[in-house]
Amino acid sequence: MTADRVVLGIESSCDETGAGLVRLGADGSVQLLADAVASSVDQHARYGGVVPEIASRAHLEAMAPTVQRALDESGLRLSDVDAVAVTAGPGLAGALLVGVSAAKGYAAALGVPLYGVNHLAGHIAVDTLQHGALPERSLALLVSGGHTQLLLVDDVAGRITEVGSTIDDAAGEAYDKVARILDLPYPGGPPIDAQAALGDPEAIDFPRGLTGPRDAAYDFSFSGLKTAVARWVETEQQAGREISVPDVCASFQEAVADVLTRKAVRAAQDHDVRTLVISGGVAANARLAALARERCAAAGILLRVPKPRLCTDNGAMIAALGAHVLASGTEPSPLDMATDPGLPVTSVSVTDGAATRTP
Repeated sequence: MTADRVVLGIESSCDETGAGLVRLGADGSVQLLADAVASSVDQHARYGGVVPEIASRAHLEAMAPTVQRALDESGLRLSDVDAVAVTAGPGLAGALLVGVSAAKGYAAALGVPLYGVNHLAGHIAVDTLQHGALPERSLALLVSGGHTQLLLVDDVAGRITEVGSTIDDAAGEAYDKVARILDLPYPGGPPIDAQAALGDPEAIDFPRGLTGPRDAAYDFSFSGLKTAVARWVETEQQAGREISVPDVCASFQEAVADVLTRKAVRAAQDHDVRTLVISGGVAANARLAALARERCAAAGILLRVPKPRLCTDNGAMIAALGAHVLASGTEPSPLDMATDPGLPVTSVSVTDGAATRTP
């Protein structure tokens, strides 16, 4: 019987420096030990979006202290780590390089295996820290600032198939752009969610992108919705009418949640899947969670949504995915492993210096 193993996970794909520690049990279970995050979001807020150079510099400054905080939180020493997992992609090139370089250093110094893993698959794997092992087949709705995807998951450690994706803006990106239109803070998700709670979701009939009978069943489009909000606000301002920010936010948010949940439930039914996982930063949105619960219950689908802290970028999700990859017997990544800013979700891990991509 294999003894328990401790996996250190490092995340640096965007503006959060994450370090997480999990314990992989002899029975394949994965237990969260620590999750430390340092965010540089405040440094980017004045620009209305992430500035890659600032993000990279922030990762450099925060990496070692964040790893140490995770160790302190868990009560472990660095020498207790049995494997290191790190985000190899997708993400910002410079930011990824900082995390991968740090992970290589830790793995080499400790003499333990290194696993370069996929950030997107990490968002799915993190759910196992809260709800246990995924069923043999499940569907994941990944919604974040950079990604909106429907993923068929046969094995989170290596068999993930994309069944749908956004053709333009991701859901989180649309939130940020609408927040800018309404003079709300960056990032746009939390302030829009807060304003929406005070508004009427039926006040404005904003469009639902790609929901026509001839449209792609599982793909998404939020660019038109963002433009519709901008034009509505402009028209109201030109007419001298007072704009109800809560009503705009509630109506916009309803349109996003409606499309996301409608397509996710349809995809689950069409693929005969009975479990839906929603993760990524937008998964913390109150209306999305409520509507997903309602529609999944009506369709007989089990809904799993990690707690908000685990939905956003963090090191725990990378440690969790690394643990699953380690348990699967996948070969470790070489120390000359390269990063891949465009790494597709079908490439869960890196085994030979380049991503291993499943058909």
